[in-house]
Amino acid sequence: MSMTIDKPTATSRRRRTIAASVIALAVAGAIGAEALTTLTTPAVAQTQIQPQAGPALPSFADVAERVKPAVVSVRVKNVALDDDDGPGGQSGPGSRRAGRHAEHSGLGQLPDDHPLKRFFKEFGQNQQGPKANPRPRGMSQGSGFFISEDGYVVTNNHVVQGAKDVELVADDSKTTYKAKVIGTDQRTDLALLKVDGDRKDFKYVKFGAPEGPRVGDWVIAVGNPFGLGGTVTAGIVSARGRDIGAGPYDDFLQIDAAVNRGNSGGPTFNLKGEVVGVNTAIFSPSGGNVGIAFSIPSEVATGIIEKLKSGGKISRGYIGVQIQPVTDEIADSIGLKKAYGALVAEAQKGTPGEKAGLKSGDTILKVDGEEIDSARDLSRKIASMDPGKPVTLTIWRDGKEETKELKLGTLPDEPKQASLKTDEDDSAKSGKVRLGIEVSPASKMGNAGDQGLVVTQVDEDGAASGKLEQGDVIMKVSGKTVSTVSEVAGQLDEAQKNGRKSVLLLVKRNDATRFVAIEIGKAG
Repeated sequence: MSMTIDKPTATSRRRRTIAASVIALAVAGAIGAEALTTLTTPAVAQTQIQPQAGPALPSFADVAERVKPAVVSVRVKNVALDDDDGPGGQSGPGSRRAGRHAEHSGLGQLPDDHPLKRFFKEFGQNQQGPKANPRPRGMSQGSGFFISEDGYVVTNNHVVQGAKDVELVADDSKTTYKAKVIGTDQRTDLALLKVDGDRKDFKYVKFGAPEGPRVGDWVIAVGNPFGLGGTVTAGIVSARGRDIGAGPYDDFLQIDAAVNRGNSGGPTFNLKGEVVGVNTAIFSPSGGNVGIAFSIPSEVATGIIEKLKSGGKISRGYIGVQIQPVTDEIADSIGLKKAYGALVAEAQKGTPGEKAGLKSGDTILKVDGEEIDSARDLSRKIASMDPGKPVTLTIWRDGKEETKELKLGTLPDEPKQASLKTDEDDSAKSGKVRLGIEVSPASKMGNAGDQGLVVTQVDEDGAASGKLEQGDVIMKVSGKTVSTVSEVAGQLDEAQKNGRKSVLLLVKRNDATRFVAIEIGKAG
C-alpha cells in the first residue's frame, strides 16, 4: 500500500499566506481594540462618593393596626355653632391661619345647591364667612383617643366646648358610646371626656416620654378628617416649640403628616405607638392640608389631663406682671451681656409680684435658680406651677442681680390691666428730642393722667421711626420718670456718657405698656 503526498503548489501556498495574514490582522485588531479601550476609559475619581443602597422606608401598618382601636370619632350634638366654625361647632383644625382652627375653605361662596357644598354640609361643616350669623344648633365632628381602660378620652376643647350631647364612634364605624365632658382647658385647648357606664375593657394608648420626639422623627396621625372615620397619615416632626399666636403657652410640635378638618383632638403617634402630640391646628389658606400641622406635645398634655381628671379645673401660678422679650438693643441699654430673661413692663397692683417689690424695668433672669430664656419661657414656667408655691426670682436691676421671694397667686380668667396714675404737673412746652420725635407734655394733651410726654410727630428718617408712633406716651427713659423735654434730654446725655448704644423707653399705647429700645443720637 502506498501513499502519495502532493507537493504544495504556488496557488495553495498563496492561499495559506493570505489566510495567515487575515488571522494575524484579526489578532492585531483585537489587541489594538483592547489597547484603545484601555486608553480611552478614564479612571474613577478618588473623591467620587459611591452610591449605596439606602435604608428601606418603614411600614406603618403594624403600629397603625395596634393603635387604631383606641382612636374614636367625636360627634358633638346640640351645639350653638359660632361664626367661623370655632369652639364647639368646628370639626377640626380648619379655620384660622395657624390658629386653633385653620382658615375656612371658602365654600360659602358656592351656590346652595352645589354638590360639593352639600357634601360638606352632610359632615357638619360650617362654611359661613367670618361675619355670618350663628348657625342653628346642629352637630360637629372631631377626633379623640382613649387613655385608660375605664373610658377616659382626650380631645380638643374647641371640639366639645358648649356641648350638651357627646357621642363617640369606634374605629369599626358601628359601635357608639355616650360620653360626658369631665373638664376643659381653653388655654391649651385640651378636654377630657368619660364614657358613660362602668365598662373597663377599652383599648387605650399611653403618652410618650416627656422629652418627646426629635425633629426628623417619623410620626403618624390618626383621626376623623371630614367625618370619614379612622384615617392614618404619616410624616415627620418638622419643628418643635412653635408659637403660632394661639395663646400665651404655645409650645407646639409642627408635623407634616396630613391633618385636615375633623382631625382636631386626634393623636400623633411615634413608631412605638406612644402618643407624642394632640392634633389641634393647621396652617392653610384653604382649610385643607398643606403639610403644616400643629400638635400639643405630650409633655404639656399629660400634666393638664391629670389635673382635669382629678379636679376638673386648671389652676395656674401667677406673678402679676406684664412682661416682654429682651432684645439685643434692650439688653445693651440695661447692661446685660446677652439678651435673655423677661423684661417687666408693669407690676400690677395687689399682685404677688407688686407685693414682692417687682417694678417696671426689672428683668427676671431666673426662677428658683433656673435661667429664663424668654418672656414666653417665663409664662410657661410660672403657669406650670401650683398657686401658693414659694419661688425665688433672680432679677436684674440697676446693673446688678437681686433676688425676690414670693408666693405664687392664682392666674385669673381675665387678668386686670394695671393703670398708671400720677399727680405730677408739667409746664414745659413742646420741643424736639434727639430721637427724631416731637413731644408734648401729657398735661397739655389731656392724656395718661397727666403723666409723661405724648408723641405728636415721628420723623420718618429718625431713630424712633417704626418703633414709636403718634399718640404714644413716653412714661420713662432709662428707668426714670419723665415729664419734661429737658428730663428726656438729660437721660439721653447720661446714657451716652455711660457708653450705651441704645436708650430704653417705657411707652404706653392703647392702655398697654411696653419697653422700646432706640439707638441714641441718630436723628433729631
